[in-house]
Amino acid sequence: MAVADRHKAPNDLVSDDFLRRLADPDAPCAIMDAVAVIVAHPDDETVGCGAQLGRMRNATIVVVTNGAPANGSDARASGYPSTSAYAAARANELRDALAIVDVARSRIVELGFSDQTAALHLTSLARKIFSVVTARNIQVVLTHAFEGGHPDHDATAFAVHVVSALRRRRGQELAVIEMPFYYAADGDGGWQTQRFCREPDAALRISLNSKQRERKRLMLAAHASQRTTLSAFDVDAEHFRPAPTYDFLSLPNSGRVLYNRYNWGLTPKQWIVHARAALEHFGLADGSWL
Repeated sequence: MAVADRHKAPNDLVSDDFLRRLADPDAPCAIMDAVAVIVAHPDDETVGCGAQLGRMRNATIVVVTNGAPANGSDARASGYPSTSAYAAARANELRDALAIVDVARSRIVELGFSDQTAALHLTSLARKIFSVVTARNIQVVLTHAFEGGHPDHDATAFAVHVVSALRRRRGQELAVIEMPFYYAADGDGGWQTQRFCREPDAALRISLNSKQRERKRLMLAAHASQRTTLSAFDVDAEHFRPAPTYDFLSLPNSGRVLYNRYNWGLTPKQWIVHARAALEHFGLADGSWL
């Protein structure tokens, strides 16, 4: 089982209040200066919650990787002469997309890990996220679901949950809201996008109006180097839910992980090894934090 039974905690109340406000277009989205959107790649912020970012002007946007795999394959495929040039282009695309919804550059934090390597640095990643959350007094994080799509997505979800556990030890709650991106669909070998792979009834679906859809299209277009990949995502709705408690030593989506099909820098066995090592490092491997 990748999802353990959820226990009600003070951060559940914060999550519920945040989602109620998000669901009501006329309600003010409070405590936005205490909210962070923590995602793996430039463009994930747009796919996950681009239409809501205009209501979250003081939120912090944390991007874990530079979007450029170190082997240079994506850079070459996109017509860039080097990995560094590709990474710079993706950083500029991120800023352009966020400028459409008036996110100031001071609210953008780029952690700079190479694409496809976040799972290899889970301890360092969790420490960096902990530092940002602490320095900015973050109380609510929107991040990836643990769904077995891209290893950087799962690594980001893992690190956020570790940070939440470490803060709980100190008596400081961190509410975690998750967003779906993609995972292996049942049967046909395809991808399921923008839907949760477990507990769909728990999700909040926010239908986007025409103005929000157009703005999100503009944000997606700003990520020009990702045009082909982003064509798989629609602009009809965005989905959110309070994150369940995960067993990160069990593979998500009943063991069907997309990165087992592609050369994305990680195997399922390697995920278990790196996740266990990070949990042991933080004293969380016994499951007492669940």
